[in-house]
Amino acid sequence: MKPLRTAIALLAAVAIGATAYVALRGTGHEGAPNVAYTLLDGKQGNLEQLRGKVVLINFWATSCVTCVKEMPQLVATHQKYSPRGYETLAVAMSYDPPVYVANFAASRQLPFRVALDGSGEIAKRFGDVRLTPTTYLINKRGEIVKRYVGEPDFAALHRLVEELLAEA
Repeated sequence: MKPLRTAIALLAAVAIGATAYVALRGTGHEGAPNVAYTLLDGKQGNLEQLRGKVVLINFWATSCVTCVKEMPQLVATHQKYSPRGYETLAVAMSYDPPVYVANFAASRQLPFRVALDGSGEIAKRFGDVRLTPTTYLINKRGEIVKRYVGEPDFAALHRLVEELLAEA
């Protein structure tokens, strides 16, 4: 019985310590890099300009079947939440020809920001993204809250967006 009590006490101490560490450290979320980007229309921007909003960053390619499949849901999510302070930034991978990206965005009437990552620098700054789709959800404080590799569970994503939008 004594080893069981010792194990329970040790687990409780670890849990209390971990809780205190997170409380003292803050949210425990990693800050998103302040990347600069160029949109399809040539306008320049950076992630810092979107601080105060919940931001979804989606790394994608026109040649990625899953990316093309999930795009209507990204559009619907953007349209649902953008009036409440939600932004979407779709970052086309460096190997995606800009003319393909522009044609895709125009033919699908994408309502959100579409950036070209010609040098691959944005993908590098986000942990060297190589797989598409890879999606990051960033809170109003500019912290990465969730990373998805592959198509997200959109119902769960919407619940998380609702939570983040409700935060002060």
